[in-house]
Amino acid sequence: MSERLLFLTGHLAYPRLERLMRSMGETSFSWEVRDIGVKVAALMTEAIIMRRLVRPISADRIILPGRCRANLAHLADHLGVPVARGPDELSDLPAYLGRGGQPKDLSGFSIRIFAEIVDAQALPVAALLARAAAMQNAGADVIDVGCLPDTPFPHLEACVRALKAAGHRVSIDSADRQELTRGARAGADYLLSLDEATLDIAEGTGATPILVPAPHGDLDSLIRAANDAGRRGIPFIVDPILDPIHFGFSESVTRYVETRRRLPRAEMMMGTGNLTELTEADSCGVTAVLVGLCSELAIRNVLAVQVSPHTRRTIEEHDAARRLMFAAAADGALPKGYDARLLALHDRAPYPSSAEEIARIAEEVRDANFRIMTAVDGIHVFNRDGHHISRDAFSLFPRLGVEADGAHAFYLGAELAKAEIAYALGKRYTQDEPLDWGCAVDTPEEDKDRLREAGHTLRARV
Repeated sequence: MSERLLFLTGHLAYPRLERLMRSMGETSFSWEVRDIGVKVAALMTEAIIMRRLVRPISADRIILPGRCRANLAHLADHLGVPVARGPDELSDLPAYLGRGGQPKDLSGFSIRIFAEIVDAQALPVAALLARAAAMQNAGADVIDVGCLPDTPFPHLEACVRALKAAGHRVSIDSADRQELTRGARAGADYLLSLDEATLDIAEGTGATPILVPAPHGDLDSLIRAANDAGRRGIPFIVDPILDPIHFGFSESVTRYVETRRRLPRAEMMMGTGNLTELTEADSCGVTAVLVGLCSELAIRNVLAVQVSPHTRRTIEEHDAARRLMFAAAADGALPKGYDARLLALHDRAPYPSSAEEIARIAEEVRDANFRIMTAVDGIHVFNRDGHHISRDAFSLFPRLGVEADGAHAFYLGAELAKAEIAYALGKRYTQDEPLDWGCAVDTPEEDKDRLREAGHTLRARV
């Protein structure tokens, strides 16, 4: 017997939801759409649902609008039927139903992120700990203590011990034999970077060496170092070294492929900074491609560098990318349709409503409050007194009649500017909601079980 779904909605969305469900044709479930008796679906509350939903309920599952704030567990207990929250936009409902109404699991990953503090020598211990804590919160698994050439690092041991005491795993990144030795003796977990001539530094320390070719690009030397470490019983990670574009990038990629072929079971690392830091491009996409390469080659360690202002979120990007690639690989699928956090500038479906659908919604509005939406043809602003469309937010102001209402004018100006930015970039715009910049900015967690506070429009009127 097929599952029976009951969709709850409001007056304005009811006709569109009905049309959408009918347009899906035959489905693996039966369905019913019910108007709960509020104008806007997002305004239905837990109390309204419990009071107005007629029992008994002939459904196996109730689907609420994505913006409805209600405690799903409380509702399910009270109604005796499982309750789920659907997507924010109706246009996303077919995809939601196509995956059984379940969000993708992005909790898993197989890649360890080393986050380098390149100026560790210049930081006092307290500042180093603060930086490390921020990196860990962003997704870092190992704090990489960077050492600069020919620069004294008298408090190296103190830094390592303090980081370890704070619960961090620590790597020392240096070309100086003495610094690597000091770091290992202080308790560092990893040593970057050793080669066949310096492998002995790691022996007996318990630290895992990251092995590199010496001279640069000599893959045979890397293989010899790996074989030597194996004979000595030293666990190791190999890094063929990724080179910048126009300075050996394509050849360095082939080194990773060849290393995996010659060392099929070896732990590997890729330092992504030579691409993210040294390419004038948004790092989200660069990171996605590199982590995708790591996923294919079973490279389970990445070294991320966060120095240039345009890479200030690279740790968050690596964390999002490793989860995306892990989930897609587990399904044997393309890394698409799982998570949008790496889509910072553009959205896959920027316009959840067509111009025709917005026009139908506008015809049903009977109050003076302005609604703002975007579609392929531009920014739509409408209330009971009119429906205006433009690609330029400034051109809309003279048509709105809010010259004497400073607070309302300010609110509309801010929302229209946001809508214009979204329209220009091809991003999704939702009135009274911040634009979604993916992992490029911090997004505060929202408790969807509680009714949210009044938005800007209502606050401006009290």
